[in-house]
Amino acid sequence: MTNDLSDLIRPEGIAEGLAVVSKKALFQQLGQLAAAAYGMDAKAAADGLAVREKLGSTGFGGGVAIPHARLIGIDAICGVIVTLAKPIDVDAVDELPVDLVVALFSPPDAGADHLKALARVSRALRDAKFVAKLRGSGSKDAMYALLAPDEARDAA
Repeated sequence: MTNDLSDLIRPEGIAEGLAVVSKKALFQQLGQLAAAAYGMDAKAAADGLAVREKLGSTGFGGGVAIPHARLIGIDAICGVIVTLAKPIDVDAVDELPVDLVVALFSPPDAGADHLKALARVSRALRDAKFVAKLRGSGSKDAMYALLAPDEARDAA
């Protein structure tokens, strides 16, 4: 089974070793990364993640979180992925700190497509071997290679 997420995450949407000490700082960094990769408003992206997080933690266990938001002004579902220099507490369901984060951003009317994208990312990140490879990838290029099948990488 492939964990192809290349349609959701561009190479420019990858960062590793981010130094953050709080959820708020994490969301600001994710917003800035999304702004650089997709041209969205960094503050709106960070605020959208924070608003969603107030409904409940998006840390789903095993040191992984999938914060997500619906944003006005984007026309396709997109995401960013980061590893953290030091794990942070995000009130995850298993109470473990998080060091791998995939943030998803969807248009307000994405509906079922937003849920499908979330489910795909969640499925991929439940694969312990895949998560271990992402954590140990060592570079943004190596991380993208794990997210994309060979055909998508060759076209990038």
